[in-house]
Amino acid sequence: MKHHLNTLYVVSDGAYVAKESETVVVRVDGEVRMQLPILALGSIVCFGRVSCSPALMNFCSERGVAISFLSTHGRFLAKVVGPIHGNVLLRREQYRRADEAAATLSIAVPIIAAKVMNGRTSILRALRDRPGADGAEALKRACGTLSALVGQLPACGSLDAARGIEGASAREYFAAFDEMIVQQKSDFFFHERSRRPPLDRVNALLSFVYTLLMHDVVGALECVGLDPAVGFLHRDRPGRPSLALDLMEELRTWLADRFVLGLINLRQLTADDFQTLDNGAVVMKEEGRKRLLVAYQKRKQEELLHPFLEEKITVGLIPYIQAQLLARHLRGDLDAYPPFIWK
Repeated sequence: MKHHLNTLYVVSDGAYVAKESETVVVRVDGEVRMQLPILALGSIVCFGRVSCSPALMNFCSERGVAISFLSTHGRFLAKVVGPIHGNVLLRREQYRRADEAAATLSIAVPIIAAKVMNGRTSILRALRDRPGADGAEALKRACGTLSALVGQLPACGSLDAARGIEGASAREYFAAFDEMIVQQKSDFFFHERSRRPPLDRVNALLSFVYTLLMHDVVGALECVGLDPAVGFLHRDRPGRPSLALDLMEELRTWLADRFVLGLINLRQLTADDFQTLDNGAVVMKEEGRKRLLVAYQKRKQEELLHPFLEEKITVGLIPYIQAQLLARHLRGDLDAYPPFIWK
């Protein structure tokens, strides 16, 4: 039986999270707002001014439940975890592969291929939903370019060449992204990716959801015993979870971008859910964040057929399954790493 690694998101300003017997209790102004058994949780994510008791942090570290602290607007601040019990042989193999050019390329290329193919599939879905709409020709051109780029990957002889294709595909994909926004066009538009800070509502949504996905991927990697900091496509940098960024590349389009497009096109969020700060940064208001997190949790509970395992799993398990598949490849159980390719 597969256990779904559920996440508790605490967003209420001034909330206090504590341990009570074998449960996690969230109190706001002294009133219990939620109480869950520890067995129901895989992680806890706290946004803004949220406090956790020392007893809770000890309790969670013993039970393998990570506690992450993010700013009000989703910027990662810190993480509390217990001792890492990952397989030392697996991590040593991970480090060896990361130092070998050929081994690194053999893992990076499938990840890039999945990213490009998933981007193309997303655009094809948009075309299928509105074939005669404005912007359809731009979407068709983007599909053709992405198909050509993914066809160049097998001939890549170096990681730099593969990264060049990845960068070109990202530019092509994001150039067509605005055409996939079909509702609330005057309030939600996308011209280019802006990160620190996000300068429009779409970038604010993308950055926030990418942070949530990053948390899930880091937790999945740690769960199977891999080091999130040592990647193959993204190279080592102090403080950067490079391997988590690697796996995110193949998952962004389907788990994050399509989710954001749904929030906008289904009008689950509106312009009233955002505010612009003095420095030009666009951020979500608290009520908007709450609705987004509820929708995100519901999305993670949906089921799909995993393209490699050919088994039904919940969406929230995808990062965990991909981390397991990567670990199996590094151990030698799989000849190649099978990335997540959306069909």
